[in-house]
Amino acid sequence: MKSKRTVVIGLLGPTLDNGHGPKRWEHWRPTVALCQNEELLVHRFELLHQRKYESLAKTILSDIRSVSPESAVHSRHIEFDDPWDFEQVYGALHDFARSYPFDTENEEYLVNITTGTHVAQICLFLLAETHYLPARLIQCEPPPRQHSGAPGGFRIIDLDLSKYDRLASRFQTEQREGTSFLKSGIETRNAAFNALIDRIEQVVVASRAPLLLNGPTGAGKSRLARRIHELKKSRNLVKGNFIEVNCATLRGDGAMSALFGHVKGAFTGASSDRPGLLRKADQGMLFLDEIGELGADEQAMLLSAIEEKVFMPYGSDREVRSDFQLIAGTNQDLSAAVQQGHFREDLLARINLWTFCLPGLSERPEDIEPNLDYELKQFARISGTQITLNKEARTEFLKFAVSKTAEWRGNFRDLNAAVSRMATLAVGGRITLELVDEEIERLKNAWHCTETHVATNLDVLLGSKQVQNFDLFDRLQLQQVMNVCRETQSLSEAGRMLFDRTRLNKATSNDADRLRKYLARFGLIWQQLKLSWKK
Repeated sequence: MKSKRTVVIGLLGPTLDNGHGPKRWEHWRPTVALCQNEELLVHRFELLHQRKYESLAKTILSDIRSVSPESAVHSRHIEFDDPWDFEQVYGALHDFARSYPFDTENEEYLVNITTGTHVAQICLFLLAETHYLPARLIQCEPPPRQHSGAPGGFRIIDLDLSKYDRLASRFQTEQREGTSFLKSGIETRNAAFNALIDRIEQVVVASRAPLLLNGPTGAGKSRLARRIHELKKSRNLVKGNFIEVNCATLRGDGAMSALFGHVKGAFTGASSDRPGLLRKADQGMLFLDEIGELGADEQAMLLSAIEEKVFMPYGSDREVRSDFQLIAGTNQDLSAAVQQGHFREDLLARINLWTFCLPGLSERPEDIEPNLDYELKQFARISGTQITLNKEARTEFLKFAVSKTAEWRGNFRDLNAAVSRMATLAVGGRITLELVDEEIERLKNAWHCTETHVATNLDVLLGSKQVQNFDLFDRLQLQQVMNVCRETQSLSEAGRMLFDRTRLNKATSNDADRLRKYLARFGLIWQQLKLSWKK
């Protein structure tokens, strides 16, 4: 096989390569020394330099020819005003790389990163890493002091990381540690969930863009958000605190004040300034759980705070700055909320760059056992008492937990509560079959009590047989409508309360007629309802 010719591309070093007169040979000059080295045959040297160093470049080219007559030497002009300006230096070197006629079939290229400013060396590395320069890097080493004038040594750096198994393995190990950390060390078995956490780990390490965690109540959004912050802080990616707020608890002036802060006297009772949660999250992470519950004004200000990193505290005429990363959590379909006019489309677009949907516990039956063990360990850590299940109890609980009977409506909150109850009642730290059976009945009753309560109330109005033919969704919704109707004095008042959002998007709204038609679907009439409640 025909061997390739070696071509070195290097920057002139105005300091290291400098020297005039016969004494210059007593000093180590890396560009000339590279061509003096007997272990490296340089077929061609491309010397990059600015025109203002033309005299020094001619000296270096002449000296290379004298020590290595077999080396062809070429002078290449590149220009930039400030050698410490990344944009200028990278632009000049990038232009050279794009225009140079590389012949990789017949030539191999080495880029000398010994000379030039640190900025230039970094730019050469980046161009080689991205293959604009299809080359390996070469670093020259000066000789010992007692051998001044000798060529010294060199080291070739190959950027193909696949050749560095230990380094690649280290990166993989670090990623595995990151994903395990996000899962709180739980050895989950569900393939889809594990792939989801792998992707989240990639994103949170590489990006500061907002994250949207979607999933049912109790699926672990809050815990995952906190672990994301801890992971980023361990990697020095954030400095500030983790600030969490449930937006469903924010209402009216209190919502604006809690999120954005207020100044003294902004409203009745504002006796002092309040910084607000957004400012507390500066340089850290802000987790807004149930973000779909935010009001329209809060949504507008949040959008500005995310995009501009500034906002106006309530009652203030001066902006404040806070640079935070946002994690939003929701169990709603925010796209549907946009269509209904409940959520801003531009805010959704801003927080929807990275959306991750967390599955409920019933969708991960293979993960119930490792999570059971995790909850037992957590109880032991908090209580200081080691808790175990005997073999029969463990088998019985897991059999029920993965069955269709187990609804896990509260997801991991239900599992945590179940373990806490059994562990608390465990005599001698051992959960028995009897305790498991008792807990199974308790869970079943808890999951069905809401349905039973709804059916009981509707039975009075419609009869039990008719109610049994309704979907659970209709039973739950209808019962809530009944609750509102019972507390209002007129059909119009009830309609205004029930259609409080969609009515705002209509030029004219007949809330009473909308409610009347809804009740008619179930054979109900407003006047009859009011009469039945008076009895």
